[in-house]
Amino acid sequence: MLKRQIGHFVLTVAAVGIFMHVFGESLPRDRFHYDRFPYRSYRWEKNGEFYSRLKIEKWKDRLPDKSRFVKSTVRKKLGGDRSAAHLLRLVQETCVAELIHWLLLAVSPVMLVTMEPPLNVWAAALYGLSNLPFIMIQRYNRPRLARLYQTARKREGGAP
Repeated sequence: MLKRQIGHFVLTVAAVGIFMHVFGESLPRDRFHYDRFPYRSYRWEKNGEFYSRLKIEKWKDRLPDKSRFVKSTVRKKLGGDRSAAHLLRLVQETCVAELIHWLLLAVSPVMLVTMEPPLNVWAAALYGLSNLPFIMIQRYNRPRLARLYQTARKREGGAP
């Protein structure tokens, strides 16, 4: 019974994950505006400082990053390219990643129908909540990347 439940969990997570990956990769990045709702930094976040209080710098790089494993995705590291275009793409990627993790959280109740009680409730809750750290990482990184983008844009002669 437990093996079957674990199998259902793994299959559901894999199916949802693959679907969300394809969906996320298909989204037009130019539609994501880091300075508009819902992606702009809220006052209480203090441009990411709120997450520093949660020691995010210590644990954020220990979580899995899809771009490390799927070579066709945009690598989420700055690297040597500090051009405005590259930085804007990274900022947009944080918006897409945040959206996908919110959607993953929203679909977590699918575990309620693919698994049996009481494990279904636990699986749905844990799967949903497991997306919160990834949302926090995007919201922590975005203001910092946006500042770098604005600086690069000015350096390259673009409007602020």
